[in-house]
Amino acid sequence: MKGDGSRSMSSVTYRRETSEQVVSGPQFEEREEDDMKHRIASRGLVGLFAIGLVASIAVPAHADDDHCSLKRAAGKWSFTDSGTVVGVGPRVAVGILTLDSAGNVSNGAATSSLNGSVAQETFSGTYTVNPDCTGTITVTISSAGVELFVVNLNSSFDGDMKHIRAIFTSVVEPNGTSLSTVIALDGNKQ
Repeated sequence: MKGDGSRSMSSVTYRRETSEQVVSGPQFEEREEDDMKHRIASRGLVGLFAIGLVASIAVPAHADDDHCSLKRAAGKWSFTDSGTVVGVGPRVAVGILTLDSAGNVSNGAATSSLNGSVAQETFSGTYTVNPDCTGTITVTISSAGVELFVVNLNSSFDGDMKHIRAIFTSVVEPNGTSLSTVIALDGNKQ
């Protein structure tokens, strides 16, 4: 069996198909050991690469779980709004508010002008944030302790949850009268 290029138990002969060189004895065992080390190292590196790839994909996916959330929106904000109350006149306002991680709007204070009449407003209410960074805001606006309006807005957060845009979707007076509006809000986290 020695002469046909296969292994022999007594003297261990090995012939590579790509080479005519015959390696036998201790040299064969060293080469076989080196080949095995190479295979183990290659498989180990491939395994580590695969684990690293999976981990790099999994970590950002988990980090994005609360990319847009009440928790990330929480904080103090400053804002402006401007537009028109149809049939009444233009409205502009500048103010501050606080959003908490439970979905509450508090400490709202603004100076507004509606058709030239300036007022100091306070407001509070609730808000929501969806996973796609859209949401809603509902606040009750008062001036000098008198309720003026309940306002609903549709909102969108951007700039890593440090910027908000919103549009007034309904404005209702305490007597139930709905006012048509074209008013947009723009705010930044302080």
